[in-house]
Amino acid sequence: MKILDRYILFTYIKTFVSIFTLLMFIMLLQSIWLYIQEFAGKDLDTSIIVKLLTFVMPRLVVIVLPLSILLASIMVFGNFAEKYEFAAMKSTGISLQRAMRSLTVFIVCLAGISFLFANYAIPRAEFEFLNLRRNIAKVKPAMAIGKGQFNFIGEDINIKVGDKYGENDEFLTDVVIHMKDKKRIGNYTVILANEGELISSDDQPMLSLKLKDGNYYNEVYQQDIKKKKREPFARSYFETYTLNIDLSALDDVDFEDKSIDNAYTMLNVVELQENISKQSEDISENLKKFGDQFVKKAGFTPLDAISAVQEKDSVQPNLLDNYERKEIIQILEIAKSGVKGNITTLDNRKISLARKIKTINKYEIAVHEKYVLAISCIILFFVGAPLGAIIRKGGLGLPIVVGMIIFLGFHFIGIFAKNGAEDNTVHPAIAAWLSSFIMLPLGIYFTYRATTDQGLFDSDAFLAPIKKLFARKKAIKVIDKKEELPAYTLTKEQDGFLETRSANQLKDIVKSYQEKGYDQDMKWAAIDKLSKLGITIENLKSQGFYK
Repeated sequence: MKILDRYILFTYIKTFVSIFTLLMFIMLLQSIWLYIQEFAGKDLDTSIIVKLLTFVMPRLVVIVLPLSILLASIMVFGNFAEKYEFAAMKSTGISLQRAMRSLTVFIVCLAGISFLFANYAIPRAEFEFLNLRRNIAKVKPAMAIGKGQFNFIGEDINIKVGDKYGENDEFLTDVVIHMKDKKRIGNYTVILANEGELISSDDQPMLSLKLKDGNYYNEVYQQDIKKKKREPFARSYFETYTLNIDLSALDDVDFEDKSIDNAYTMLNVVELQENISKQSEDISENLKKFGDQFVKKAGFTPLDAISAVQEKDSVQPNLLDNYERKEIIQILEIAKSGVKGNITTLDNRKISLARKIKTINKYEIAVHEKYVLAISCIILFFVGAPLGAIIRKGGLGLPIVVGMIIFLGFHFIGIFAKNGAEDNTVHPAIAAWLSSFIMLPLGIYFTYRATTDQGLFDSDAFLAPIKKLFARKKAIKVIDKKEELPAYTLTKEQDGFLETRSANQLKDIVKSYQEKGYDQDMKWAAIDKLSKLGITIENLKSQGFYK
């Protein structure tokens, strides 16, 4: 490795490690605040909290790593350009691509490592995290219930306690429990108790809540509208009532989503693909069985299976005209009831199918995300490095602002696309790769502009037509006397170089020709080229390019 490559590589690595450490610390603090309600008042040991946070850290790499690469690229290359180190490199014939060569190899290797990390380390950390939380719930069942607030235990129980005491906070006071009815939407069962005791089982994921001295209220369901208006309910008093709570739901609960379909976070690519194939086969099989059962339930009978047929002398074109009025009413009522039942069955099946498809889409997104993490690292590097060379600013000011704006756009596009994929409005593969596909042409554009020494945007190309439009309305001022330029001599290569420069680049040569390593002949030749474009020395003076 040459000295220049080593210098660029070590400078980038030092900046990257610093930014990565800082961002990981910030994201870890954000995670602590996110889970503070889960930990507060639970009397957890420090070692357990450290373990939980350690298992949370790998999932943060998905956000921290691409952002660190982007910010480090902008800062390092912006610092090189600001200190004219790139100008010195270009004067010796080293292009931007040559300067990026050692870093490109480093980023590609880092991308490969990130894929392996996402495929093996993150799923393992998710597995350890969920199992550790389950073990905490077993040893200290009070962790599942916080005092002074309602806590969801599973999907059907919402519990609130006034206070907790005891060695493991297993004794409760002023217990209020709301229980959902699976057949109805809402809380129709309320249990109030003066005291309670939590009893856990070591061999089973069950939490027993023994309530004492309380009342049980249940709103009675009535189909009759008149009886329903009376709002009937059942009330009973108990001295002791034991409620068994299944804590196995905590195994499949993620701190963020709290849903069972987050099991995909614990699987690698091979396991995810196996699950996708299995679930797809299950859906196809269930749909086929449902179709067969629906036909049987509808009561469709083949004509050949009808043994006895009543013959009539004449048949009316309208089938209902062949029956009596009473029979017609019965037929229509049966048909109406059957149609309503079939519509309800189809709606329920549609909801169930949509839920299963949403789960499969999440699994497919998880497969692609492991590859997207690696590719996004490479793409964001080729966005940040040339962008830093263009804006020519290092440090923690403008580069951080520009980098955060780009990354937020990249991140939010991914989030919106994934939400659309979960609803089956966007294909999961497109949703996972959309943000990278958008950033790829941006990286190519920035690399081209930085390689050709052009600015971020060519303002003259946009402003020139506007200036010409307004210039027609102004009086044309004729200048008879023209400032003559001194004689200059250029080589064929220098003349060809100036021919390929834009107006902004020529102005930059006039202003900073000494800093770029050019002689005065290049300066006068650039002024001559500009004069042919209609930009005089007076214009350059007024714009601050010529003194």
